[in-house]
Amino acid sequence: MAIDNVEATLGQKLFVRQRGSGIALTSFGRSAVAKAKQVLAEADELVGLGTRDADVGGELVLGCFEDLAPYFAPALIRAFSQRCPAVTVVVRDETFETLGRRLGDAAIDLGLTYDLGLPSHFARILLHELRPHALLPQGHALASQASVSLAELATHPLITTDQPHSWQHMLDLFLSRGLSPVSQSTASSFELQRSMVANGFGVAVSYTRPYGDRSYDGLPLVCKPLSDPLPMQRIILTHDTRQRLSKAALAFTEVAKEWFASHDIFTA
Repeated sequence: MAIDNVEATLGQKLFVRQRGSGIALTSFGRSAVAKAKQVLAEADELVGLGTRDADVGGELVLGCFEDLAPYFAPALIRAFSQRCPAVTVVVRDETFETLGRRLGDAAIDLGLTYDLGLPSHFARILLHELRPHALLPQGHALASQASVSLAELATHPLITTDQPHSWQHMLDLFLSRGLSPVSQSTASSFELQRSMVANGFGVAVSYTRPYGDRSYDGLPLVCKPLSDPLPMQRIILTHDTRQRLSKAALAFTEVAKEWFASHDIFTA
């Protein structure tokens, strides 16, 4: 087999065979793939000197934080395909944890995510900044107010998603003001969190705001700005700076910056 020949040449295993789940890269294999991608990117850069975006080819693997992917990935890919029609784009939903790991392993080329939980050697290309808002069920005691404070929210059960970086970030917003929610529960996804709020199980704080302000089961949600002076959250493109970006990845970065600059993001 070709893989066996490569492993024999390198003197180390690239893959391990796992019963019931195929093969997986070894630690050495992950390093080899990352290095191979770097060499290919450098070759792509050399070949691509003087070429137009429309002539750029190859594959681009985009990892998207799962809460953001449905709202931005399709539109970004459409815009990118108009600029670079010869590039094949593969999109993968990721959690905060898997995104950083797969960027480091060179399994994906670029990440679209919030600026949470990333290593310091990752590039952070700002696309947009968002303010957090309160998420309430219709008819809630706070729903008639023009804005809501964290102190007011802390007196009601708080629902967060169960991703460590996400729920810790939300709790830190309260802790930074000396507050602790009266109770806290978690949901396994952003949409389940929204449905639990809509059904009256508690309140939430979110940056993501789908159009329509309704949960999956059709119940209305009320979104209110927070009156506290809180830091903005950043939507970014990220990549491991130890790996050279391909011409396709560089072109996608420019398209993403242009697209976000020309669109309203999470407005009612």
